[in-house]
Amino acid sequence: MNILLTCAGRRSYLVDYFKEALGDNGLVHTANSISDAPAMLVSDRQFVTASIYSKDYVESIISYCKTNDIQMVVSLLDLELTILAAEKDRFTDNNIFLAISDYEVCQTCNDKWETQEFLIQNGFNTVKMFLNPEEAIENVKQGEAKFPFFIKPRWGMGSIGVYQADDEEELKVLFKKVRKQLKSTYLNEGSKAFKDKDVIIQETLAGQEYGMDVFNDFEGHYIRTFVKKKIAMRSGETDAAISCDNESLEDLGQLISQKLKHLGNLDVDVFFDGKQAYILELNPRFGGGYPFTHLAGGNIVKAYVDLYNGKNFSFDFVSDSKGIKTIHISNLGK
Repeated sequence: MNILLTCAGRRSYLVDYFKEALGDNGLVHTANSISDAPAMLVSDRQFVTASIYSKDYVESIISYCKTNDIQMVVSLLDLELTILAAEKDRFTDNNIFLAISDYEVCQTCNDKWETQEFLIQNGFNTVKMFLNPEEAIENVKQGEAKFPFFIKPRWGMGSIGVYQADDEEELKVLFKKVRKQLKSTYLNEGSKAFKDKDVIIQETLAGQEYGMDVFNDFEGHYIRTFVKKKIAMRSGETDAAISCDNESLEDLGQLISQKLKHLGNLDVDVFFDGKQAYILELNPRFGGGYPFTHLAGGNIVKAYVDLYNGKNFSFDFVSDSKGIKTIHISNLGK
């Protein structure tokens, strides 16, 4: 089988993982708007695309797949997920399997305000969030929230436009700064629909930060949760992590799966204080921290290939709690 990774960017390691999973039984193609992006330099075949917001973007992807006998498409960018998911039927009609969640799931996860509403409605603990400084300040005065706050784009990713405000003055100034900064980044297009509600204010969470890969099959049925304890972070990315067993977080992953019913991998950021877990973000794709799961034996990439081909699969996941210290250092990028 042949696989196309879209918006491949810097994810050269995922190209390598999919090559290994396919072996001699297929090629890994990459699509990206920048021809010399790292992933484009190591794939078997490359396709330089227009912007994901181009009116012909989806048609160009489908056309490439038909010409190159692509069986599976995997998107690696949050902003692209809803664009492709909205046209899922067109991929199906052309016998191309689009390995991403349905539009509603992608929309819920990409919009941080919708994510919070989904989590609250389904009984999960999450971070307090506000859409303007006045509301955040009023909650502080009432003793229902406290500084510091993080200010970030509502429809964002990585560390773009993310700032910490330690007092009222900083909150007001930085909120305006992020709104202005949005207009000069590629996040602007996705933020237009929110008008004056395109920036969110999040209270800081306490506890240890963990990453989870919550893996469902292609019908949205739960398979397994892989947990890693984050040791070092840089620019919104995990640089070092320890693979671990954590029954509470694994149970949480299963509950998220049952409520969200996503397809394939779900990257989850969560804070855990030893008693309560607070969910920060849900990303229905391979996250920047996936290599830590993969290197510990949670080979979800191979599971994608085996699932598509109707084969059984298993994992050899090892963790610190099993007496094997699996600290992984990554400079692979997002």
